[in-house]
Amino acid sequence: MDRRLLTLALGMFALGTDSFVFAGILPEIAHSFGVSIGAAGQLISVYALSYALLGPTIAALAANIARKRLLLSGIGLFVIANLGTIVAPSLGIALATRAFAGLGAAMFSPTASGTGASLVPPERRGYALSIIVAGLTTATALGSPIGAVIGGLASWHWTLVLVAMLGTAAFAGILAFLPEVPLPPAVSLSKRLSPLTDSRVGLTLATTVLAQIGTFIIFSYFAVVFDRATGHNALVLGGLLVLWGLAGTCWNLLTGRILDRIDSHKVVRFKLGIVAVIMLTLPITGAHLWSAAIAVTIWGACAWGVLVPQQFRLASLNPPMTAVLVGLNTSATYVGVAIAGALGAAVIPVIGSHSLGYLASIPVVIAILVSELATRRIESFENTAKNVVVA
Repeated sequence: MDRRLLTLALGMFALGTDSFVFAGILPEIAHSFGVSIGAAGQLISVYALSYALLGPTIAALAANIARKRLLLSGIGLFVIANLGTIVAPSLGIALATRAFAGLGAAMFSPTASGTGASLVPPERRGYALSIIVAGLTTATALGSPIGAVIGGLASWHWTLVLVAMLGTAAFAGILAFLPEVPLPPAVSLSKRLSPLTDSRVGLTLATTVLAQIGTFIIFSYFAVVFDRATGHNALVLGGLLVLWGLAGTCWNLLTGRILDRIDSHKVVRFKLGIVAVIMLTLPITGAHLWSAAIAVTIWGACAWGVLVPQQFRLASLNPPMTAVLVGLNTSATYVGVAIAGALGAAVIPVIGSHSLGYLASIPVVIAILVSELATRRIESFENTAKNVVVA
């Protein structure tokens, strides 16, 4: 195994753990700062919004910075920001450190993917990217649950110590093993955002935003949504998170084969339909461990399984701009995460955490409708293009 790729994957594992672990430690953080669970949830929203907005901007502004230097700067800032959250005396300071953590992630994540692809011959780039992305997906199945268990048994501070240690190990590995790589062709910010003027792209990205709002209204407040099933037991909570992450990771591996046989929009429609049903029934299934485990497994598989067909659909719209479009889809995902955290915080005091599934089902249903609009727009564009060629 190429240790250069493993080092980049370790950095992605640290970022992924940081992104998802807060779902399991929010109650402890809220208690520590003396705030509501909704207020603590804004730590997730601020991180996600920072990543979503700064990702495309950093990619454009840092086009002339050496890749190794940018990677070290990003993961270094990420580590420092997490250490800052650990010692933050108030929620306000913690929110600021989370914004800086999002900035570090925005510097590291897209750079790691591009650098990994440039380290190997063209025929092995798919393999290189799969190794790096595996670091992120593995974090949902291992990093996040382990961090949640540490937070429940000890303190949420130790969870972020784990994240900082992972980031530090990645920093050391990059410093020691990663060579300097050629700079990729610069792409301006205006060019990165230009696909948004295409209604097909806009509707597809809107589907991603809405789907992620639905998923992360629940996931952001996972610990309090499923507290009846877990009995506030950190190990049980960690087990449910493992099921969610493993189901998503395994199903993602199968989705590529499915897309070779079934149109991407049909896959999106089917999976979002299942997610909507799961959301609607969560107030009931979330009350018992056996039913919660089934619901979490199916939800994890289908919610994560939407990302690949969405990226596939975007790439097919404009193949030369695939990297930019996938980057925009990632930003759309984090915009959804940020909105979800804010919505959940506003609604929990009104309907309670156990009824959040009713709210979460609404954006998912809208996402299905928007996805269908995107399909019609794409088909209309293709039919017009065929008629022009025939004429």
